[in-house]
Amino acid sequence: MIVAGIGCRRGCGGEAIATLVRRALAIATLPADGIVLAAPAFKRDERGIAAAAALLSVPLHWVEEAAMRAVADQCPSRSAAAARAVGHASVAEAAALAAAGRNARLRLARLAG
Repeated sequence: MIVAGIGCRRGCGGEAIATLVRRALAIATLPADGIVLAAPAFKRDERGIAAAAALLSVPLHWVEEAAMRAVADQCPSRSAAAARAVGHASVAEAAALAAAGRNARLRLARLAG
């Protein structure tokens, strides 16, 4: 399973998120079909995340904070600003790893756009 983790600022648009996901897939030379988007449950009110999933025609999995904390030590990217803002130093990577399940590994580190 290929999971694209999403972490975004408030008000980020769906097209911007979808474009970044497409860019990540191209960099990692992964197919665009069969992916799943994963985002933290505390971002459920961000319409851009659901819009990106619709634009990409892929499922969206909301990840609970406990699951993200459980994989935090596996995340290579850390943001002090994100840690201050939401309590997680790596939102997108943690969401992806948690959604992908046991023995998941990152194919690509966090991309920002």
